[in-house]
Amino acid sequence: MKIETAVEALAALAQESRLSIFRLLVQAGKEGIAAGGLGEKLGIPPATLSFHLKALTHARLIKPRTEGRFVIYSANFAEMDRLIAYLTEHCCAGDATQCAPVGKC
Repeated sequence: MKIETAVEALAALAQESRLSIFRLLVQAGKEGIAAGGLGEKLGIPPATLSFHLKALTHARLIKPRTEGRFVIYSANFAEMDRLIAYLTEHCCAGDATQCAPVGKC
């Protein structure tokens, strides 16, 4: 992963609503959640939700797919793993034990 890609992903996650969306999609797993369901669960209006989903999609942290009339979003686990690997390699001196989490998210 390039530094620019890591910065883009981290910048996308640095906003509270986008982080909440991403966390919810990670918890939902590969099946994902329809855009309307995300808005309902998080109390985000459609126009605002669309803005945040676009930012997360552009950062390649989430992936949309169409099922009938619905757009289903899911976390891009491969990209999330690349970001974690990048941070571990470049911010933990290559030693993941230095970056061991203190508590749960």
